[in-house]
Amino acid sequence: MSFTHSSRRAAPARRTTLTVCAAGFALVLAACGGGMSPEEAAQQGDEAPGDAAEFTGDYTGPAVELAYWNGFTGGDGPFMQDLVEQFMAEHENITVVSNTIQWADFYQRVPAAVNAGEGPDVGVMHLDQLATNAARSVIVPVDSIAEGLGLSADDFSEEVWDAGVYQDERYGIPLDVHSLAMYYNPEHFEEAGITEVPTDEESFMAALDALQEAGHEEPFWMPNQWPGHLMYLSLAWQNGAEVYAEDGSAASFASPEALEAAEWQRSIIEEGYSPSDVAIDSQYAAFKNGENSITWDGIWQINDLEESGVPYEIAPVPTIFDEEAIWANSHNFFITKQATADENKYQAAQVFIGWMSEQSAEWAGSGMIPARQSVRDSGVLDDTTQGVIAEQIDSMRFLPPVPGLGGVQAEALEPALSEAILGRSDPSTALERASEQATELMEQNLESFGG
Repeated sequence: MSFTHSSRRAAPARRTTLTVCAAGFALVLAACGGGMSPEEAAQQGDEAPGDAAEFTGDYTGPAVELAYWNGFTGGDGPFMQDLVEQFMAEHENITVVSNTIQWADFYQRVPAAVNAGEGPDVGVMHLDQLATNAARSVIVPVDSIAEGLGLSADDFSEEVWDAGVYQDERYGIPLDVHSLAMYYNPEHFEEAGITEVPTDEESFMAALDALQEAGHEEPFWMPNQWPGHLMYLSLAWQNGAEVYAEDGSAASFASPEALEAAEWQRSIIEEGYSPSDVAIDSQYAAFKNGENSITWDGIWQINDLEESGVPYEIAPVPTIFDEEAIWANSHNFFITKQATADENKYQAAQVFIGWMSEQSAEWAGSGMIPARQSVRDSGVLDDTTQGVIAEQIDSMRFLPPVPGLGGVQAEALEPALSEAILGRSDPSTALERASEQATELMEQNLESFGG
């Protein structure tokens, strides 16, 4: 991941669809799809030629060039490029031309480029973007690759495997998982006499009190923007809330369980543990500068913290409520409809994805957690920083595979939650209004794409 605001976001495809098109959200996906209506896109997706081809595991055709797009612009970029070079060394008849784009730009550019025949043949996108791009017929099913590699739910966590399926077809091959984690300054903990890492609300609040008594007046900064909404989702899930219906029909941001999550976030500010207006990324910058003691952020920060020299340790986010749950995302390989126009490219793209999946142990060096259980069991994470987070993989939660959900979050959830955390609006009022807005958008998407 890159560590700037526009590119290090592993989650969300934040604001990308909505900033490209100013029309109402129900029309956004169609308007960004090169002129096709949602109905035309869905119909075309039913006829994707990639469904029929079988994955053979090897490519013996003529020399072919694959356009490969990804968003690994940060410390993870060199690890991905090394893998690409290894692949080409072993496959002399396949040339992979990499195009690395900031994630925020990636989701704007890919659909239009593919529809123009000038986009990627193969690429990597976040799990929560697969359904949207599948519904728009930007990407094609990859069930044949999964079958050819012998991949099944048995080698993945159930959550990450199931989230790659849209309308009974698989559109992504998981490479990794990455979640929120708790980073803490061990020197501050020592000064405060904290000898055990907090794991629940009681021990977490006790740690904050001890840190304040040791002179760290605002030990845990609460962001009102990124990654505030990811913290909210984690807390809501911990409290038993289901903020999105699995069928994509409704949002429930203000249910009693979800509302309690937002109120807890606001309480961190009200009780004096955090400044009142934490701008985007400020909580992370403050941690790197030793201004605060604890921050919740993604494991993609590991390499950046290593390079910064700041003293830090990493642990799972505490279970503030009753259930172990934490927001997570996953990088998934995909094939575009563009590649299916050339049988050689299509076959080569499958071989590329299959090879990459089998080499995912090397990807652990990027700070990510390999998605495959067999790779994790090999011991590849034994000496890594993220190994302690990988132990929590069964508690990682992913957004349901619902088209347009990333845009719904950016349009409805994020602004409302920001207002609630800042204290500019009552959490109940803000999230109830956001739920109504999100549900309307989701209903429009269901009508456009037929669920």
